[in-house]
Amino acid sequence: MAEFWIGQRWYRTKGDAEDAVREVRDRYSEGDKVDRLEDQELLLDLLAMHTEAEAKIGCGVEAFVIDRPLRGKHSGFKIIRTDGSEIDFSFHACLKPPNYRQQVLSAMRAEVADTVNAYFNSRVAAGSLESDQSGAPLDPANAHVSYFQGAAFVDIATGFADEVGGWDAVELTPSTAAGFGMFTDRALAKRWHDHHKEHAVLGLLTPQENLRRPR
Repeated sequence: MAEFWIGQRWYRTKGDAEDAVREVRDRYSEGDKVDRLEDQELLLDLLAMHTEAEAKIGCGVEAFVIDRPLRGKHSGFKIIRTDGSEIDFSFHACLKPPNYRQQVLSAMRAEVADTVNAYFNSRVAAGSLESDQSGAPLDPANAHVSYFQGAAFVDIATGFADEVGGWDAVELTPSTAAGFGMFTDRALAKRWHDHHKEHAVLGLLTPQENLRRPR
């Protein structure tokens, strides 16, 4: 069976990825909030793989909660949004093969990863590792680069796709070792880099602050 990725987490098979999500679910009881940072981050990366991720996330995720079974005997996950609204999501739906739009979004993130990393390194070098939202000091191992001060990443990416003729206009290479394709047309990749540079307003947040932001 083929290898599988959730965010930057590699699994030998899709079944192993499913087991990792079940392990998170089974660590908690029904009604509990998922309170371990590593579990929250896995679920957020998992949720990003849902075909309706933006609609599910809405204004931002305040918390994940273990929900009562919708069908059968196994509990599931529920999102508590920052405005207090709630919505469930199926982790099985998240683990279906991504549609082309999702593949392009993943490639877009991979293409600008160096830019995001350079921003983080510049903040480290400047000695300004503090949250731009709360002013809280940040541990370099847990600081999150976020688009919270301007347009969300998905909005920047959608604007670019609209400019170039839609998601299907972005041809991708086969997936790399990191689990993502890249732009086949390197001139188009340069246009994407320039578009991202023009529209992205980056900042640093704590993991919990970043969890609450729209993606």
